[in-house]
Amino acid sequence: MSVTLPNRSQTGWPRRGLNQFDNKYMQQNKPLTLERTINLYPLTNYTFGTKEPLYEKDSSVAARFQRMREEFDKTGMRRTVEGVLIVHEHRLPHVLLLQLGTTFFKLPGGELNPGEDEVEGLKRLMTEILGRQDGVQQDWVIDDCIGNWWRPNFEPPQYPYIPAHITKPKEHKKLFLVQLQEKALFAVPKNYKLVAAPLFELYDNAPGYGPIISSLPQLLSRKVLFEQFRSWLSEVMQVELENTVDISYVLLCHDDELEGRRIAFILYLVPPWDRSDGGTLDLYSTDEHCQPQQIVKSLLPSLNTLVFFEVSPVSFHQVSEVTSEGKRRLSVSGWFHGRSLERPPRYMEPTQPRTPHIPRDESLLYEWVNPQYMDLAYQAQVQEEFEESSEILLKDFLKADKFDMVCEALRKSDIVWKRRGPPNKRCYECAEEAVLPECVSQCWELLASEAMFLLLSNFTGLKLHYLASGDDDDNDEEEDDEEKEEADETVAGSSDAAGNSIDGLEEKEAPGKTMEEPSAPVCRGELRRWRHGDYTIVHDTDVGNAEFALDLLLFLGCEDWQTEYGGFTSYIANGEDEELLTIYPENNSLALVYRDKETLKFVKHVNHQSLERLRKNPDRQGFYDFSFVYYE
Repeated sequence: MSVTLPNRSQTGWPRRGLNQFDNKYMQQNKPLTLERTINLYPLTNYTFGTKEPLYEKDSSVAARFQRMREEFDKTGMRRTVEGVLIVHEHRLPHVLLLQLGTTFFKLPGGELNPGEDEVEGLKRLMTEILGRQDGVQQDWVIDDCIGNWWRPNFEPPQYPYIPAHITKPKEHKKLFLVQLQEKALFAVPKNYKLVAAPLFELYDNAPGYGPIISSLPQLLSRKVLFEQFRSWLSEVMQVELENTVDISYVLLCHDDELEGRRIAFILYLVPPWDRSDGGTLDLYSTDEHCQPQQIVKSLLPSLNTLVFFEVSPVSFHQVSEVTSEGKRRLSVSGWFHGRSLERPPRYMEPTQPRTPHIPRDESLLYEWVNPQYMDLAYQAQVQEEFEESSEILLKDFLKADKFDMVCEALRKSDIVWKRRGPPNKRCYECAEEAVLPECVSQCWELLASEAMFLLLSNFTGLKLHYLASGDDDDNDEEEDDEEKEEADETVAGSSDAAGNSIDGLEEKEAPGKTMEEPSAPVCRGELRRWRHGDYTIVHDTDVGNAEFALDLLLFLGCEDWQTEYGGFTSYIANGEDEELLTIYPENNSLALVYRDKETLKFVKHVNHQSLERLRKNPDRQGFYDFSFVYYE
């Protein structure tokens, strides 16, 4: 096959004019060829004769391992090679196997001599086992190595890898594909039979054929798909590829860029499919910072269709949610590896602004917060619980009338919602603070108020206000004498003035006073709306989440919200998959979580099942939360 490549466009997805990411390692406009092929000929093309029996060197399994042990001490690891010979019968591929007795099968091959070349050694062994006896030299064409097996100990088990704890394997076996001539004569030792086993019969049939022979279907398909296909892709895409392949499945927006990934591919194995089934491959445009913006193209899955693209800093894409109940979006997807492209500098988003508390006294708390949470004894109980697990859920936090008023305003007012991205990090809507309805603005003011800072200090034991006594004030022996004296004076003054009570706050305190201190507590917050398709993703450029902080979530509009809809907040340890904590949306509940630098969080994708709630109640378009973060 020979095709002349058209000139490569430098615009559009995924390149969009980023010439610096063009490949530097391949010549341009090479003709496309798939030169390497494996020819299969019918079994009837081959003639089978017999010759003298060929016996094993060892009389028993025990004797074989004893000889292996002795040779290992002298020459080291044993090297063996075996040939894979393929023919076809009724147009189905068959593998030629040597059968000994009724249940033992093996591939032709054997041990290499010390220092012997693998290919030449396999040719020698093939001639010894199947070569003619009439003096005509058999021409064995040895192709690629398609498999490796190791024996870690002087025992029967062999593995297609070296176990991690093994430093000196006892045997290394290589399987080579042998390209048969169109016609040939084979002389089979009288104590063996040469049988043609259907390839499909070998698959996952270790009890019948052993683990090595039963792995051949996988090894051969890998050669066709991941080696010959790789060669063709390398020429089409003009990207130099290695023989490393990863297989996986993904969903939300990402660029596939990990070390060495060069070409991504998807082979669709789907039933008849239309757009109402979802599952499209969506491609994103990018901005000047190489961040994804809008979906510019959606590709519908189609049976036996192959999609592939070059992986680059701008190859952002996603698989949209599969919404069909009766169909499965089956596909084989993965990456071919090669020399990595140079990445542009990693873009760091501007951090959200942090502000000190708003100077509001305790009357704001008494106006909005459930009286139960204003009781000092109850606050001490909450703090005791929180210090045990670093998290707590406070139900019915706001007074019922205030909560209902805010929920009503969220549903009916003309709030300006702005979508937050980019989609490789987050996708949800947040409200414009400047134009909020009065009651919603007051709720925001409550969460950012000085009184709230002190209340949270009493709930958690954290020092979010100068009136709150902290453990560090009494126990930090590393402070110098002057700082310790100042801290002691602050604690003493706080205790004398208010006993750490909310009532100790006075409106006359100068606004912003705490900002004069080096570590003045601050916060940042937003009002978010969560609907179908929204989510956040854990990422490694979120500076705001890479430090100790107190997270606050106040949920609203969560009536009839089910767990299976998604939208819950998960906390995980950095580098781990297991969830440490999951917070589910629950009306008028205040969730508090103290996290360290190694704790990450994300909001689970809100899936299409949430639309069932909307169909039953058209005024319930998702749910809302106030999301605030407080820093000591």
